[in-house]
Amino acid sequence: MYEWNEMVQLMVDWVETNITESSSLLKMSEQLGYSPFYCSKQFNQLTGMTLRDYVWTRRISRAALELRDTDQRVLDIAVKYGFSSQEAFTRAFNKAFQLSPAAYQKAPRPIPLAIRQEVFSPYHYLIKERDKMSKVHLQSAEIKVEFIPTHKFIGIWDISVTNYGDFWGNGHSCDEVSGTLESMSNNTLPGQLGQTAGWFYQSGQKGYLYGIPVSTEYDGPIPAGMECRDIPESEYLVFFHPPFNYLKDNGAVMGMVEDVAWSFDPKSLGYQWDELIKQDYQRHFPEGYGYAVLRPVKRL
Repeated sequence: MYEWNEMVQLMVDWVETNITESSSLLKMSEQLGYSPFYCSKQFNQLTGMTLRDYVWTRRISRAALELRDTDQRVLDIAVKYGFSSQEAFTRAFNKAFQLSPAAYQKAPRPIPLAIRQEVFSPYHYLIKERDKMSKVHLQSAEIKVEFIPTHKFIGIWDISVTNYGDFWGNGHSCDEVSGTLESMSNNTLPGQLGQTAGWFYQSGQKGYLYGIPVSTEYDGPIPAGMECRDIPESEYLVFFHPPFNYLKDNGAVMGMVEDVAWSFDPKSLGYQWDELIKQDYQRHFPEGYGYAVLRPVKRL
């Protein structure tokens, strides 16, 4: 039923691996075992864009990150990502981001980078494998204490939703928001992951947030539709599960960690919840970090 979700995800993986190569649809389709026409048709149906447009947007976005993070010449980056000349690269960059690559390299600012497509999720995997999956044995959530210094948080606070799926279904463009925050990833608060979600509390009501933590010294532009808030320093109880298989175990891991986080009594560790910091954080990077819920506390 979800064969083509999985196959299109393999196409995405292939594009990412060969992003700087003179790749061809024919070569990719031969490796996947389907005709070029059928690959193109299914990719467009599941992502809403042509495979050619996807490759173009990912190349220009990856090139933007190299402009931001390296001292390479614009021409060298243009050639690396398959543009015939610096002029062709400049035209493409202007079309995508409304500024020249030279101007961006000189003064980086938030821009809507194209993010990697994801069309094969844990939901699809569970449906596909439901008849042959054995019971999953998960590690219990670990609990540790982490200090996070005073910082700023740039993002969106939506009081009308309480979870990740509803957040993106409530008028926020995942591609645009995530792509813009990705362009700001070099400003991330040291020691923290990049894009971060979580919950906040306002007048007794719980909402959902998504953004990026940055240092207190950040004085750059704030993307349209987002705001910047100052978050005081605090210790946090971190309810954590180490890296796991995203497709097979994501729902079970998140549910187990969150059950512990919401039911735990911090007094057993000599703490109480810090009511002055009215937001909790999520960290979700299954194969690299794992999953964690962070709740602010103060010593009794």
